[in-house]
Parts: sequence; C-alpha cells; structure tokens
Amino acid sequence: MAVKTLTINEQLISAREEETILQAAQETGIHIPTLCHLQGVTDVGACRLCLVEIAGNNKLQPACVTKVTEGMEVQTNSDRLQKYRRIIIEMLFAEGNHICSVCVANGNCELQDLAIEMGMDRVQLEYQFPNRKVDVSHDRFGIDHNRCVLCTRCVRVCDEIEGAHTWDMAGRGSHSHVITDLNQPWGTSETCTSCGKCVNACPTGALFNQGSGVGEMKRDRAKLDFLVTAREKQQWLV
Repeated sequence: MAVKTLTINEQLISAREEETILQAAQETGIHIPTLCHLQGVTDVGACRLCLVEIAGNNKLQPACVTKVTEGMEVQTNSDRLQKYRRIIIEMLFAEGNHICSVCVANGNCELQDLAIEMGMDRVQLEYQFPNRKVDVSHDRFGIDHNRCVLCTRCVRVCDEIEGAHTWDMAGRGSHSHVITDLNQPWGTSETCTSCGKCVNACPTGALFNQGSGVGEMKRDRAKLDFLVTAREKQQWLV
C-alpha cells in the first residue's frame, strides 16, 4: 500500500494513497468543518463546508472527496475559507426556517454548532421563509422539511447501511427536498423498516422521534459506527 507525504497547514503528514484530505486531516487531529460527511457512508461533497485551498489550484476543493497526492500542500483555515464557510452557514439559515429556540435539536444540532464555530451572531442575508411541510404520518418518527439542509445523510444511510433506499431526492434548486418512496407520506411507505438509522444520521432537527420536545432530540452515532464496523468485519457471521 503506497504512502503519500503532504503538508496540511504547514504540518508534514503521511497518508495512504486512497485516503481523502479529510481522512488524512482527521487522523492527524486537524479539524475541518463538515455537515454532509458521516463516517461509514459514501461522501458526496454536498455541503461544501470542508473546502480547502491546495497550492497550485485556484479552485477551492472539497476535502471529503479529494484524494491526497504526493507533495500536496493544503490550507484548511485561511481567512478566505472562513469567509466562504460563514456565507454557506448563513445561506442555510436564510434558505430554511431554522428557529433554534423551538427546535427539538436545540443544543444537539450540528448546524447550530457550526454557526457558533463560525462566529455567526446574525444572518446578513434576506430570509426566504419557504413554505415547507411537516410529515408526522409515521407512528414513530417525523420529518420537518423546514429544518432540512439537504445533506442527504438519510438517503445514504438508508441505502448503504439499511439497504432499504426509502429516502431519495426530488425537485431542483430551491425546490429540492427529500422524499420517501415515490413522494408518498412517510407513514405509508412500504419500504421503510422503521430502523431509525436516518433519524440518528440527521445533523439537525429535521428528522426526529415522535414526542420529542424542545432540546430533547439527541443522536446516538455509536449505533451507526457499530453497524458499519460489524458489517465490514462480518462480525455477525458464524
């Protein structure tokens, strides 16, 4: 297995050739903000929060899907990157209906954490106030499209870990949204196994357990990590 040597933030590190910049940085303890990334499922580079600067390349590149190369020089925390990341977070708030004080994930939300990390104390963009629905037709779970950031974690977890592919994407641009089956109410889905993996994968309060109050929705990522590890090592096979 070939090893590549590169520098991240002036720090010389080694990484396996199939690794991404994000993986190499995380293994070295270098923090790169992410939202759509979830350990154990395929990366898609949707949120663009992990953009990094690579010497010799004028374009910012998503760290989660960019492979390491020999001699690569990467910057992860420049003023330019911080500016872009703050704009992205503000756009997510402005394009949705995120009211943290009444959200089930208040205090347990990755979007909220990122806003704090970026030092965002207000949204300077004009709020869009989209008319989005809440689906509580499922007997155990619910989805509030007002809080969805289109990270597609639910889609990928349902497809790659559970194998049901109940979730998918529909629409274009500002009308993009996640759907169950052929855009049917979640409670009528014939493919959903009610496993709750999508709820555990959601970074915001978009997917929640029925009956959750303000600030009560917490995620147990350890369950997803266990399933991924067990599948890779075939631990349940005798």
